[in-house]
Amino acid sequence: MSESQNVEWKESWRDEYLKWICGFANAQGGRIYIGCDDDGKVVGVEDSKKLLEDIPNKVVQQLGIVVDVNLLEEDGKEYIEITVPSYPIGVSYKGVYHYRSGSTKQQLTGPALEAFLLKKRGVSWDSLPLPAFQMEDVDDGLVERFRKLATAKGRIDENLLREPKEILLEKLHLKSGEALTNAAMLLFSKDPEKYQVGAYVKVSYFETDSDLQYQDEIRGSLLEIVDRIIEVMHLKYMRAQITYVGMQRRERYIVPDAALREALFNALCHSQYSYGVPIQISVYADKIYIANVGSLPADWTAENLMKKHASRPGNPTIAQIFYYAGFIESWGRGIEKICEACTADGLPLPEYTIHPGDVMVKFSAPADRVVLGPGAVGVKVGDAVGVKVGEMVGVKLTQSEKDILQLLVQDPAFKYSDIAAKMGVTEKTVYKWIKSLKAKGIIERIGSDRTGYWKIIQ
Repeated sequence: MSESQNVEWKESWRDEYLKWICGFANAQGGRIYIGCDDDGKVVGVEDSKKLLEDIPNKVVQQLGIVVDVNLLEEDGKEYIEITVPSYPIGVSYKGVYHYRSGSTKQQLTGPALEAFLLKKRGVSWDSLPLPAFQMEDVDDGLVERFRKLATAKGRIDENLLREPKEILLEKLHLKSGEALTNAAMLLFSKDPEKYQVGAYVKVSYFETDSDLQYQDEIRGSLLEIVDRIIEVMHLKYMRAQITYVGMQRRERYIVPDAALREALFNALCHSQYSYGVPIQISVYADKIYIANVGSLPADWTAENLMKKHASRPGNPTIAQIFYYAGFIESWGRGIEKICEACTADGLPLPEYTIHPGDVMVKFSAPADRVVLGPGAVGVKVGDAVGVKVGEMVGVKLTQSEKDILQLLVQDPAFKYSDIAAKMGVTEKTVYKWIKSLKAKGIIERIGSDRTGYWKIIQ
């Protein structure tokens, strides 16, 4: 048996192993075997009777907890088993908190220590008071947006939704004493990063793991940010495979919107914002990673996530507001719904990776779904891929107009200046050609000049 989350082997006793006992007590508990090599083979221990007395006394004196210490024997060799229970309170060794994660021991400091102590006290970071965020800082437009969403979903008393915002926020448990909470700030502030560093989402496109092409930082209230993330990913990051069945056009991405939304809401509900690290989305041609700082409940594994499980969000107040707004379910069905969406779209199930300090989900696309080139749009009609622009429309196009359409197929986000630079003409000339294409009903502008994109209609 190898070392694991709950098992540690030591050939002989040293007082520094009190740190390992501290780590087990702060995590899931576990067992330490004294007199065994790294592979768990019994090598024996000297002075076993003395250790049977010394170890329990040192644990009580240094850690203030009680453990079971037993003498075992195998092939005539004695060894000691120390059984450490999981403690509901934080345990420190000489004022330092240790934590068992996997087969390693971590020393908790800074935000990690703060999050650990809050969890032991049954308090979540999002429920903590934030005196710097005052009622006058609450954005009335966001409050009204929540009222409309919650009214439409019908999960909360409509009479409460008609109350003034001061009463509404208090009834939603977004106040602690006289102060608004961190959750209130993240949900109802237009600029959460003013109060909490890292309270945004970073989206990056990678050609390879070491080749970052471009990135965006999406900021704003948690009530609005998901829609903005998906808009930006459609615009700049995910390349659609477009299939025509008769006259019907179908766009398919490497992650279906339903799965992407659920994954984003999961990250927002579970992220440990106190670390000051943004949620990170890494996009490749054939895969997408979504990672947030945080950890699973102590008794969960990546395998547990793929099975039916209870809902235990890291930020329960935020999760409750998302539930009222109709963004999520309250029964831990987020991952189940992600899997259903992927299966329905013919995609592999997501893969979860659990690191000591973060949780990451990976979406992969089969080879026939991959469209190469940042911002490109793949067009598939029948079995033919890459239809020529001149064959896509029933009107006559100039060569310059065809060239523009080819550029817009590569990247619908191209601006006038981008097209002018690539074609070696002035922006005024590009404007004239674009105007002609719009008049012929071939393209239209979706969104603003700054953040929108060009849609090829025919």
